[in-house]
Parts: sequence; C-alpha cells; structure tokens
Amino acid sequence: MLHPQARALLNLIQQAGIPATHTLTPEEARRVYRDRRSFTQPEPVEVAAVEGLQAEGPHGPIPLRLVRPLGANAAVALPVLVYYHGGGWVIGDLDTHDTLCRQLANQAGCAVVAVDYRMGPETRFPAAVDDCIAATTWVQRNAGRLKLDGSRLAVGGDSAGGNLAAVVALAARESGELPIRFQLLIYPATDMRRGHASHSTNGEGYLLTRDTIAYFHDHYIDDARHDLDWRASPLLHPNLAGLPPALVLTAGYDPLRDEGLDYAQRLSDAGTPTSYVCFERQIHGFILMGRVLHEANTAVALCAAELKCALA
Repeated sequence: MLHPQARALLNLIQQAGIPATHTLTPEEARRVYRDRRSFTQPEPVEVAAVEGLQAEGPHGPIPLRLVRPLGANAAVALPVLVYYHGGGWVIGDLDTHDTLCRQLANQAGCAVVAVDYRMGPETRFPAAVDDCIAATTWVQRNAGRLKLDGSRLAVGGDSAGGNLAAVVALAARESGELPIRFQLLIYPATDMRRGHASHSTNGEGYLLTRDTIAYFHDHYIDDARHDLDWRASPLLHPNLAGLPPALVLTAGYDPLRDEGLDYAQRLSDAGTPTSYVCFERQIHGFILMGRVLHEANTAVALCAAELKCALA
C-alpha cells in the first residue's frame, strides 16, 4: 500500500547511499537536512512580505520569521499561525520549513510566524518548550504593532514541531493568558516512551527509523524521567479537555502514526473538537516533499483549508 512515489523516493535514497541521520553528528545532520530541500521541496512560492523578528525568552533571544500572504493589505491585521518546525528537536530551522510556511500563508490567507527555537544537544529539554511558549506569547502581545490579529491565533508544527504545538496549547490552557483558536498537528510526537505498535511495524525502511528516533530523543532528553513529563509527552497529560480545536494528520508508514491517532482520540474523548486524517500510503516527513510526492500538496491544501476555517 506504500505510494509508488514514496517507494521510488526511498529507493533513490538507498541507491544514492545517503547516510542515515543517526550515523551523523548533529551538525552534519542539520546540513544534510537543509541541503536536501532542493531535491524534494517545491520552489518557494511568492508571498507579500517576509520579515525577520526576534522575541525575548527565558534563555535569550529567539529568531522568528514573519510571512504575509500574497495579496495581503499591509494595513489590515491578519490572523496568524505560529509554526514550530520539525526535525526531532535537533535538526531543522527557518529555512528548511520556509516553503511550507509560505504555502500555508497563501492558501489559508493568514500570516505565519516561524519560530527558530533552541535545540539539542546544545540546549536540552525543556528549553525548546520554553522558547515556543515565550515566542507565541510575544507574538500575541505584539500583534497590534505587527498588524496581526492576536484574537485569531493558531499554533502548528510537524513531528517535533507538532509535539511543541500540542504542548504550547496545553500550557496556554493551564495559564489562561494566551488565547489559541486552533492546533495544527502534523504527524506529532506525543509519547516519548516510544511504545506504540507503529514504532515496531514502521520502525525500519521508511526513512524515519527507530534508531533515528532514539538519536533525536537522546539529544533532546537527558533524563529518562522527563519522558513522563507532559511537556515532553503531551499524550500523558491527564486532562485534554478545554483545548483549542485540532487537526491531527498522520502517515500510514510512519513510526509516529499510532501515537498521533491516540492523541487525536484522547482529544475527542475529552470533548475537544478534533479531526483526524491519515495519509495511509505516505511516510514521515512527506508534507515537505511536494516536488516528488503529489499527496504532500494535497496535505498542505487540507491543512490550509482547516486553518482558514478555524481563523475566519
């Protein structure tokens, strides 16, 4: 059932001898991840404006990138998605996810603020969480001068970024100080214990492997007790009620598939309005690969449509 395009991509990676992420140093892994954009991602679409910003956080300055959609009136306050990139809390940056942020901005008709949060192993858990909460709070508090509508705020991310978006939504509910309208959770990591069945069934041969997940985990988490902290494993929070509506998107050949489904079901059981969509024939990370995987573009359009509706 694996999509033929996904199979062709995996075969190409194998034939090219591209090293597995867990065999590289973090610096090497970041370079390889950044460099492969040109092979798998579409060309960045034109937008109205791109602006570098900086938020203050408990660990120091946090770089941000604000994208305004094509056709936006500079004088009109736009709804905004605060986006946290994927990459296992170790790799990824504002550039690796720039194309996706531009696509979401244009198709949803909202601004997107991407967050360059601190990563492991240089800065470990919970620094990424702290940065994402601080950056999102800063965006909301500075919305007026940035020509953003702070009352129409969403959070989102893919993989590790989906984990961080879920955690920010939970933290915002706990504090009661940060209004969030919507959660966009793209194949989120929700349980650091890594015990769901898909970690075994999909843990080898589909790009993201169990070894790579362990590599990311160990560079981010330095104490096994943190696996049980809801800021690392939002699935373990005892109360998922009263959270913003969510779209949870997963991939059928992803080791994270089952914990994403489990989180969506827990949200629904708690009364949080939640939609769940699994792209059954796809692999982890596919939404960034619209140049070679056509279903990635379908997934982006779906995410944008849900986001536009939620922020209307």
